[in-house]
Amino acid sequence: MKHKIVETDNFGGDYPNESFVNLPPMCSEHAESLAELINEIHSGDGSLRYWKVVEADYVLSPGFEP
Repeated sequence: MKHKIVETDNFGGDYPNESFVNLPPMCSEHAESLAELINEIHSGDGSLRYWKVVEADYVLSPGFEP
């Protein structure tokens, strides 16, 4: 099974406005390594965004639309 990396809300909000990282699907080991590196550089306890690994057929959660 191939995997992708998703940028999402770090605080588990109802409307996380998710997006895929612009990389092709890859094995889970590579995706986990890349997501971990991105999180080390760009995320943290106070960061609004977080990167996670999902299966390639994952359906993104939208942002809030009034």
